Amino acid sequence: MAALRYCASALVLGLLALLVYATLAAGRGRSLVEQIAQGKKPPAPAFALGVLWPHTETWPKDAVAALGDGKLSLSELRGHPLVLNFWASWCVACKEEAPLLHAAARARAGNVLFLGLDIQDLSGDARDFARKYRMNYVSVRDGGGGTYSAYGLTGVPETYYIDARGRIVAHSPGEVSRSDLEQGIAAATSGGRR
Repeated sequence: MAALRYCASALVLGLLALLVYATLAAGRGRSLVEQIAQGKKPPAPAFALGVLWPHTETWPKDAVAALGDGKLSLSELRGHPLVLNFWASWCVACKEEAPLLHAAARARAGNVLFLGLDIQDLSGDARDFARKYRMNYVSVRDGGGGTYSAYGLTGVPETYYIDARGRIVAHSPGEVSRSDLEQGIAAATSGGRR
């Protein structure tokens, strides 16, 4: 009987610890979004993720070398303005914005990096999506959800604009519009170089 009580107590404490961790992680992400809204330009949360879609047609040549090991970290892209788009293959709004992102990446090829970050998805479905919508930029995959929490996402799609110094200068929650995309890119490119 004592062992059963001990196990039950351990389970309750474990669940409580998990709840506290999740609450703190969500708070950090929420704080990040608030800082962006206040114009504070917080540093983009770091990540190192596996490359899901290695298409570099629109990337500058000096950034392509970062893909050599099959992983990509945000720090390897420092020195380039970046459009970071969180997406998933099952997301209807992601399908709607895909042609706009494709065209914008093509129009700014070599000058602005576009990076997709696939979340809450199956790898095969994500690759099918990238193929169907002719994703002309690299996409990485977060299978664990840590990046989702760090960026304070409430769903997908969401787009972050990061300047060459690694600071988030703008954020578009939900399906990105042409004007939001233009304004975000302008903010990311007006920041200083490394």
